[in-house]
Amino acid sequence: MNNYYELQIKINPELEDVISEIFFENLPCEGVVLAEEAYKDLEMISTTEGTLKVFLTSEPDNLSQFLKEQRELLKSRGLSDEELGSWEYVISNRHNEDWSKKWKEKWDITRVTDKIVIVPDWLEYNDKAGEVVIRLEPGCAFGTGTHQTTQLCMKAIEKYMPENAKTADIGMGSGILGICAKKFGASYVYGCDNDETVIDVAKENALKNNVECLFELNTADKINEKFDFVLANILHNVLADIMGDLKNLMNNGGYMVLSGILDEKKPVVSDAVKKYNLELIEEVHQDQWVALVVRKAG
Repeated sequence: MNNYYELQIKINPELEDVISEIFFENLPCEGVVLAEEAYKDLEMISTTEGTLKVFLTSEPDNLSQFLKEQRELLKSRGLSDEELGSWEYVISNRHNEDWSKKWKEKWDITRVTDKIVIVPDWLEYNDKAGEVVIRLEPGCAFGTGTHQTTQLCMKAIEKYMPENAKTADIGMGSGILGICAKKFGASYVYGCDNDETVIDVAKENALKNNVECLFELNTADKINEKFDFVLANILHNVLADIMGDLKNLMNNGGYMVLSGILDEKKPVVSDAVKKYNLELIEEVHQDQWVALVVRKAG
């Protein structure tokens, strides 16, 4: 591609994955980069917004209307104007300067715990004894290992997943959590997502890591299996809405990790946990995010 379009939009960095996914799903998007730093007189100043750079293969029609509609949709799901950021934007036609590499500049090797290491596929890394190393190409699917919500889930896998557990990842994105579970000894991993564009990405990532996972287009309410360990890294309001379906996936005595929850939205999910009589085992915090580890009575 000789030229590309670069959309720069001001967002709350905490919602990078959520907002970026909108562009991947609805626009001819090939990658994103987030710059959170802001400078004044060569000194970095604090900011509640970051600039999300979105690389597009063509200029979208009615971009202003599209952004307005998507913003209103997120607000209808419980996010405030303050939480979303301003969404001020500019779009520019750029000459090709190896644009396809620009979005990769952000990604680096990520050490989640002493044992878990995430390596982007284009970087070299020498595995060390005892490490669980996950190599992946994020593509247009989310779950790169850099976001707090993903890391909270991976830490919970390391701490709570029983050996040989039959495991499900609902809203799997890149497949990173299912791959992590398999590398920690899950006997069987099932992952599903309602976005068909991520299925092939997840399958390719499983192949890169030499693990066998079943990834498919599906939703929690249509799964007719039971699992020992369930992962759900989704928006807080969606977690609350489908809590009954998630519980139905759990074997008695099974564990579930609920992530994707901003601290101030925790009551929405906690109330649903109580409503469906799930036992709260632990709250795990990282920055402004929280994950809930729950158990179904045996």
